[in-house]
Amino acid sequence: MIVALIALAVLGRQFSPLLLPKADVAGVAEPGCDLHKRACVATWPQGGRLEISITPRPIPLLQALRVEVTVSGVKPTKVEVDFAGESMNMGYNRSELAAVGPGRYAGETSLPVCVSGSMAWVATVIVEGDAKRIAVPFRFDAGR
Repeated sequence: MIVALIALAVLGRQFSPLLLPKADVAGVAEPGCDLHKRACVATWPQGGRLEISITPRPIPLLQALRVEVTVSGVKPTKVEVDFAGESMNMGYNRSELAAVGPGRYAGETSLPVCVSGSMAWVATVIVEGDAKRIAVPFRFDAGR
């Protein structure tokens, strides 16, 4: 039993960066933005800007979602969006977005259903580039 707990702790520590990405720079989303109604913008201190749009609107559960991200102020080598339950672990829900133009990235994903019906989500956009990792959280509710 003790060996199993030690093994679990070692594995958790080894894989925690995958589930909880560390950021060199944290972006700040504009206050009051509602992803159910429009795209949201965030900035970071070094002069960068990020915009995220999720469609269809309002954001549904268990349906294909199109995620579009536009980035300026950094040359991304990778752009991902990670969906996490704010108060409940909903498993691994991260998608890498494909480049669709200069500074533009897009992809498809979906949100799982929470047994409680509605849920507070955090969509964290993770941008890697220029030898740094930028993470920007956007909060929204989805469900009933």
